[in-house]
Amino acid sequence: MKKKNEFPPGWDEERVQSVIAYYDQQTEDEAVAEAEEALQNESSMLIEVPIELVPAVRELIAKHAAQNHPQAEQGT
Repeated sequence: MKKKNEFPPGWDEERVQSVIAYYDQQTEDEAVAEAEEALQNESSMLIEVPIELVPAVRELIAKHAAQNHPQAEQGT
C-alpha cells in the first residue's frame, strides 16, 4: 500500500511541484546569486547546528513563526 503524502499547512501537491520546477529550471548563476542574496539578509542568519538538535530548533522556529505570523499557520 502506497503511503499518502502529507504536506505542511498551506502546502499541496501543486505548490510542491511549483517549487521543484523553479529549482529545476534555475541556472547555476541564478542559484549562486540567490544564495549570495540570502546571505545578505539581515533578518536571519545561517548557523551550524548538531543534527540531534535540529528537531528542537525547527520546533522553536515554528513557534516563533506562529507567534509573529499567525496566518502562516493557517496556510494563508
